[in-house]
Amino acid sequence: MKQILLIIDAQQALLDGNQQVSPIYKKEQLIKNANKVIKKSKQSDAAVVFVRDLDVAEGKGNGFHIHSDIHVPTEARFFDKAATNCFYGTGLLEHLKSQDIEHIVIMGCETQHCIDSAVRTATINGFDVTLVGDGHSTLGNDILSAEQMIAHHNATLHGHYNVEHFSIVRDSEEALFCPTHDSYRLS
Repeated sequence: MKQILLIIDAQQALLDGNQQVSPIYKKEQLIKNANKVIKKSKQSDAAVVFVRDLDVAEGKGNGFHIHSDIHVPTEARFFDKAATNCFYGTGLLEHLKSQDIEHIVIMGCETQHCIDSAVRTATINGFDVTLVGDGHSTLGNDILSAEQMIAHHNATLHGHYNVEHFSIVRDSEEALFCPTHDSYRLS
């Protein structure tokens, strides 16, 4: 089975915050888990793809780049997006289909926006998805804290399906590149 690790919006300025916006919730854990999952992807011969948001740091400079503490593989692919959905206008879907990808492991920022839309869009486009439950984060909002939002999405997206394809939520400690979707489908 061909699979990839898709890391969304793990950019320096988004993770670190600035004078107007606080750092992403549990930034250090997110970075640590990203590096752990990148290492697992290499051991599983799964490619790594990063998606960067062009709104972050106005799409330029160090703030736009992947966070300096994340170990970006030299062979990683990059797609830049202008919309919340990383599949919209980026060529990502065409790339995944051309590579015969069947399973996508997803992590990054922000939970209620780009992560949610990526998981749902991937399943309707024929991919099984594993969302890294301790590998996505957000800032929260006036209604839900970041912790509540992450917990809500982990509960909502675990078992989310679009007929044939599912999303499963698993933590970074688990064997993410040994998908469990078939056993879940049969239960």
